[in-house]
Amino acid sequence: MERFEKAERLRRLPPYLFKEIDRKKAEVRARGVDIIDLGVGDPDLPTPGHIVEAMKKAVEDPSNHRYPSYSGMEGFREAVADWYQERFNVTAEPLKEVLSLIGSKEGIAHFPLAFVNPGDTVLVPSPAYPVYNIGTLFAGGRSFFMPLLAENGFLPDLEAIPHDVASSARAIFINYPNNPTAATAEPEFFERVVAFAKKHGIIVCHDAAYSEMTFDGFRPSSFLEVKGAMEVGVEFHSLSKTYNMTGWRIGFAVGNASAIEGLGAVKSNIDSGVFQAVQMAGIEALRGDQGCVAEMCAIYQRRRDVMTEGLISAGFKLEKPKATFYLWVKVPAGYTSAGITARLLEEAGLVVTPGNGFGEPGEGYFRMALTQKEDRLKEAIKRLKALSL
Repeated sequence: MERFEKAERLRRLPPYLFKEIDRKKAEVRARGVDIIDLGVGDPDLPTPGHIVEAMKKAVEDPSNHRYPSYSGMEGFREAVADWYQERFNVTAEPLKEVLSLIGSKEGIAHFPLAFVNPGDTVLVPSPAYPVYNIGTLFAGGRSFFMPLLAENGFLPDLEAIPHDVASSARAIFINYPNNPTAATAEPEFFERVVAFAKKHGIIVCHDAAYSEMTFDGFRPSSFLEVKGAMEVGVEFHSLSKTYNMTGWRIGFAVGNASAIEGLGAVKSNIDSGVFQAVQMAGIEALRGDQGCVAEMCAIYQRRRDVMTEGLISAGFKLEKPKATFYLWVKVPAGYTSAGITARLLEEAGLVVTPGNGFGEPGEGYFRMALTQKEDRLKEAIKRLKALSL
């Protein structure tokens, strides 16, 4: 079979982190090892029943079988705007400042195509969700990596960005509550980002996918709550984590009308929108009883407590997170991120993600996702303690 030469944009990509993890996982499983997968952040909880029922009803309606609107159903965008008003006290015009997405990942990946020219610089956090850098590379841009360090609360140090880089940058990606570090940001940080963006003419792209996965009564702010944010940026959101709908592929962008228009223009030339039945389910999710979200948070909070206490008792160091379903754990002395993750898989059947896989500043950490039931998490702790690290 003839092999075709890949485009330069593909050759520039770093190896996809989870592909290699899946390969190693398959090798260990083939040996008959009982694997506990704490690697990928895919909720194990089911989509709430009332959302599933709304989907069933919508699927049976022939009017939903046709092409949907490129920008999203008006009813879905209105539901998003109402949710933003109620949750964050942010006012958004549904038809100009809201756009439906085939999951937030799709919107984030396509955004640079609308505003980044070949050779342009984009400010990208590191460690981070890989798609910020990948979307930039696909648009021909260059990523300037902003290290997220413990001493800064895993917030980027905007003042450390060289003036010539900041003044030439087209966009900046931020993400709070954060993946992979589970760090959170206060409104004061968003205020600094707005001022920075206005000073340098930069578009702010805030990934807020984990804003509703919170613990101990903590309620994260939206970037768009800050004065002036709607003038400089857009916020990406998803129903994936909030309502356990990762496989449904539906999300939304809210923010500056010009930014939304640009992203919408890209999408209208690439995809044909979100299946209307899924949007109808999304409307039910956003407008329906939010008790399911509170129940989800309570489940993950218990899991967080089980794993945090167990890890500390096993000698690991980490902060108890206020949000996300991730734990960002320091690597024991004498190990690298890759070294500890390999040993945990080979000797304990535990899949975790090496911190350096999210970017060089992630070296010295590994990430665990709380996507297993409590009994499996307790078994994971038992295996960790047996290793005597």
